[in-house]
Amino acid sequence: MNADFSRILTLLRKEKGISQKTAAQQLGVSQALLSHYEKGIRECGLDFLVRCADFYGVSCDYLLGRSPEPTGSRLMVEDIPDPDAAGKENRIKGSGNIMPVLQKKLIANSLNILFDLLQRMHNSALISELSAYLMLAVYRAFRIAYSANPKNQEKMFMISQHLASGYTNAAMQLCEAKAAAAAAGLPVGMEANKRRSNEQQMPVVITTESITAQYPLFASSLFNLIKNTEKRIADQD
Repeated sequence: MNADFSRILTLLRKEKGISQKTAAQQLGVSQALLSHYEKGIRECGLDFLVRCADFYGVSCDYLLGRSPEPTGSRLMVEDIPDPDAAGKENRIKGSGNIMPVLQKKLIANSLNILFDLLQRMHNSALISELSAYLMLAVYRAFRIAYSANPKNQEKMFMISQHLASGYTNAAMQLCEAKAAAAAAGLPVGMEANKRRSNEQQMPVVITTESITAQYPLFASSLFNLIKNTEKRIADQD
């Protein structure tokens, strides 16, 4: 049994709001044995795994950490809604402050340009590392917003708030280093210093003029994002 099982098993019990003793009774095992399962000291059998899935209403794939969705479904490209799709999830409520709307558009439009350029470069390692870097940044921002209300429970996350910032920062630095290596045409794995990547990266010329011509709808957003970011950096001096 993998290490994710014990962590998820404990998380599900706490989300259900029941004691280890109660869960053990419902699952037909002793509290001591359930404690061993939750601590990863012992491995359970397939029968217990299925019982846990039925009891907590999740899939075996979720219990084993193979899927982030409780149902066990795998996310496909066609399942992801377009960020510009209409719907209540895409509307920022409130009429008194346009700042969230403005910032969202600047970032989203700039990302449209970035990912189109990455697609044209044909560098899968670069795409992977920069995507991971951006996901980490969004994750970090979401956790900060989530922590604004001390009543919000930590059960949504597997990494505690005390560790999340440091771990995320370290992971972002690693992604940045790997992305820089990939952009230089170097492999990002264990053999990074011994061989160059076999993938043929397509050179893409990027200038202010080319961005303006190729992305007439989004160029101003990117230019404003760059200007605002560099001003913020300069203000730190």
